[in-house]
Amino acid sequence: MSSQVRGGTRWKRFAVVMVPSVIATAAVGVGLAQGALAASFSVSGQEFKVSADSLVGHDFVQYGSVATGKNLKGEDQAAPVAVSGFHDATITNMCQSVVTPNLPFGLGSVTLQLHAGDPKKKDKPVYAEGLYLDVSKLEGDAEFKNIDIGVAAGALPTKKGGTGIQPGTEDKVNPYGFSQRAEEAKLTDVRQQAWATTAGTFKLPGLSLSLSKGVKECY
Repeated sequence: MSSQVRGGTRWKRFAVVMVPSVIATAAVGVGLAQGALAASFSVSGQEFKVSADSLVGHDFVQYGSVATGKNLKGEDQAAPVAVSGFHDATITNMCQSVVTPNLPFGLGSVTLQLHAGDPKKKDKPVYAEGLYLDVSKLEGDAEFKNIDIGVAAGALPTKKGGTGIQPGTEDKVNPYGFSQRAEEAKLTDVRQQAWATTAGTFKLPGLSLSLSKGVKECY
């Protein structure tokens, strides 16, 4: 792997699982305005998967964080997450899926799938502002513009109005811990496993949602 502090950096088929310096827990949710409300919430007991042809985001940051919640049995759970933050991002051909197991009445596992921003259907890309992703696993191709690696998390952001630690979660981040930032991040062939998505604005052109029996995830 090669990198440089300034200029473009490309990482081929990279996988990101940042282990934060504090014990972490996980979450699922959308729709909090950046800086308007505390973004910390009790999380569901289910991770979900997201795939996309591409994600292009600006004012990118990434750092380790924590969240708390319950598993599907109602027990306390904890898991580390890598938070990826963007001032704004566009996403093409997005698929999101989550599997709920052991439903009653003989249903067993049921998969919820959501699709949006499909260029084959002439949809516009999915658009988000104030986007934060709590990720446990990420694979794809990545290219960064003007990237800084090894920044103290407490030093984010570096400019007024820039992307920093997710509002409401500051107590779950070690300010002296590892983080990275870049002016722009381009991800292609994205395969992501996550606990949470939070955005101030989330526009989903061509949205379709379906339920199906069995395990039928995005990838």
